[in-house]
Amino acid sequence: MFEMRDGEETLEQDPATLPSDGHIVFIGHVLSPWKDRSSCPKNMRAARETIQPASLQIDQPYRAGLVGLERTSHIHVLTWMHHAPRNLIVQKPRHATEATGVFALRSPVRPNPIGLHSVRLVSLDVETGRIEIEAIDVLDGTPVIDIKPYFPSVDVLADALMPNRNDR
Repeated sequence: MFEMRDGEETLEQDPATLPSDGHIVFIGHVLSPWKDRSSCPKNMRAARETIQPASLQIDQPYRAGLVGLERTSHIHVLTWMHHAPRNLIVQKPRHATEATGVFALRSPVRPNPIGLHSVRLVSLDVETGRIEIEAIDVLDGTPVIDIKPYFPSVDVLADALMPNRNDR
């Protein structure tokens, strides 16, 4: 499914085979229109441009944690990119001219395939655990590991620089 490109490097040992050193639980899953990698947008900007809404379905034990979230317009969603390989440490995206270290990319292929998605909250039903969002750039069924409110007062970094390449 994932073939190596020129300049890519793998880790000596695949992180997926190592013993766990933390206990991450999935609190729910994403309901998205994207069923396969080829149709899934590569980033949140592309996802918003498709005008395809999505939802998060939060499991019953975690629904009380949603109380108060309706007061925010945007949220950060952390997902576990469960289909992504974990053993590439240097990657060469198909649209890039050079290989780059995984920590300089936004690719889901990384030692811990955690996705970060800043999304607009459309509606929230605490009782059913359903969160309607504007869009998302992950496959249907992707596990959700956390949700955090977006705070413009602390999340906006006025002095942040954009990468020179448009492929991250």
